[in-house]
Amino acid sequence: MRYRSAMTLAFDLFWSFRSPYSYLATKRLVAIQERYDVEIAVRPVYPLAVRSDDFFDRINPLWPPYLMRDTVRIAEMEGLPYRWPQPDPVLQVQRDGRPVTPREQPHIHRLTRLGQLAAERARGLPFLDEVSRLIFGGTAGWDQGDHLALAAARAGCDLAEMDRVIASDADRLEAAIQANQDALTAAGHWGVPTCVFEGEPFFGQDRLDHLVWRLERNGLTTR
Repeated sequence: MRYRSAMTLAFDLFWSFRSPYSYLATKRLVAIQERYDVEIAVRPVYPLAVRSDDFFDRINPLWPPYLMRDTVRIAEMEGLPYRWPQPDPVLQVQRDGRPVTPREQPHIHRLTRLGQLAAERARGLPFLDEVSRLIFGGTAGWDQGDHLALAAARAGCDLAEMDRVIASDADRLEAAIQANQDALTAAGHWGVPTCVFEGEPFFGQDRLDHLVWRLERNGLTTR
């Protein structure tokens, strides 16, 4: 993408609906966009559990319990509601004592396509904010009833209309998501959330201050 206009800086945001760290970063990203003259190009990607078939064969077994400890701590420090999603956006089954991700996914494909569509309509960050708060903020059965529709409405989106579009335009949206994933790799990282400014990646919710510092060195101004 073209990163800079005459006045406004911009960066790409690679983000996943299954990533607790993406959720934990989103409020601060919203605050950055509100405070500074900057555009955030939302680029949803699938989680590594979906992108990589052997993901769970390669991770250290100490990582999942540490992730839970770390994300609970960050949420407490940031004053954010937090609980592991019920249901999980990624369906997994146990096979030989290891989690396996089936190809058929009832949630993550829909969510990611919705996120891509919202981004194309310039509602990407509000949609990520509202929906991630629904998923990770403690709402059991977030996929049931009108929870998701109300979250989409708060972001200025019509969920029923968007669901029709993602059903009819699935191939194009999948191509766009794949392009996002390729761009993330080309930028030099694989994880989320990753922000990329002029080819420089900033991985993790704990690198947002570094991102703002870099933007300021390139002329970032407040609104």
